[in-house]
Amino acid sequence: MKKSLIALAVLAASGAAMAQSSVTLYGVADAGVTFINGKDNWSGLTSGNNLTSRIGFRGVEDLGGGLKANFRLEGGVNLDSGDGASGYAGAKAGEGFVFKRNATVGLEGGFGEVRLGRELTAAYNATARYDVFGSVGLAQSRLWADGGVVDATGNPAAVTTNQRVSNAITYVSPNIAGFKAAVNYGFGEVAGKNGDSRYLGAGLTYDNGPLSLGLGLERLSKGVNSSVNGDIDAWSLGGSFDLGVAKLLGGYRQSTSDNYAASGNDNKRKGYMLAVTAPVGPGLVRAAYDRYENNFNGNKAKADQFGIGYVYSLSKRTSVYGTYAYLKNKDGANLYTLGSGGLKDNGSQQGLQVGISHTF
Repeated sequence: MKKSLIALAVLAASGAAMAQSSVTLYGVADAGVTFINGKDNWSGLTSGNNLTSRIGFRGVEDLGGGLKANFRLEGGVNLDSGDGASGYAGAKAGEGFVFKRNATVGLEGGFGEVRLGRELTAAYNATARYDVFGSVGLAQSRLWADGGVVDATGNPAAVTTNQRVSNAITYVSPNIAGFKAAVNYGFGEVAGKNGDSRYLGAGLTYDNGPLSLGLGLERLSKGVNSSVNGDIDAWSLGGSFDLGVAKLLGGYRQSTSDNYAASGNDNKRKGYMLAVTAPVGPGLVRAAYDRYENNFNGNKAKADQFGIGYVYSLSKRTSVYGTYAYLKNKDGANLYTLGSGGLKDNGSQQGLQVGISHTF
């Protein structure tokens, strides 16, 4: 009898412990057909046109007293080829699956949350969320595109920061009357030069009812793991207002790379985005206009981009979508493209994507 009671007590304690911790497998499978009309037409099967295809694990353990431990591991997958070269700067075709999208462990409580590892920057999270195309596909806003400075060692032509930061300590504050703040510090890890290639960024957000605002600030110090000639500074603003029948969104971003390519001139990139979404039937219409303005080593250039699309929900987890995008470079520039095929003589390209997304 005593042994039975002891066994029941052990099982009960084990069940309680298991109830206080959990691990979740999640992901997205997204693929579609892409057609681009440029100097040469290009068509193919592409992955992550509406949502980035990915596989991830996240877990949490209740430590008691309001304190929790957590972790997250997430990697991108290309459904068209099956490789893992997705979702991070420096990705090369044929690379295997890696947790380059997110790899963190942390503690959270009433003080907020502290995480260690690689993740999206606080500045990106604060303002890129207003891109109605979610930083993927032909019509995505290129204001928040990777600059190729974290994973491309020794790149002297970097013009902006990346969406993610490695070797980072991140703090996220609790929500206070709709306000939240977050900061990242990324170690440069350059032997003998502790200040080289380090990253410092912050994001401030406000969400209350129909109004949403965001501010991002960033600095990436020069070094062999970033831009070798000068620091990169960036700041961004964004906001949205939900009218019910439609949501209005906007964003602005500017970055400066000091002493670009050892020329002595600063390289400035800036631009803005205006967008709208509207629920139509069981889906969502999305439309956006982007203007890009660049001063590359004293040479000025501009580009305009327009995108429109519709996401039709078949269920809570499965959607089909279609997206059209048009991009035109001005002043004889060829700085931006929608993808393969090259630009027409007038600096333009247009493209169409149709596909299916499934989340799990």
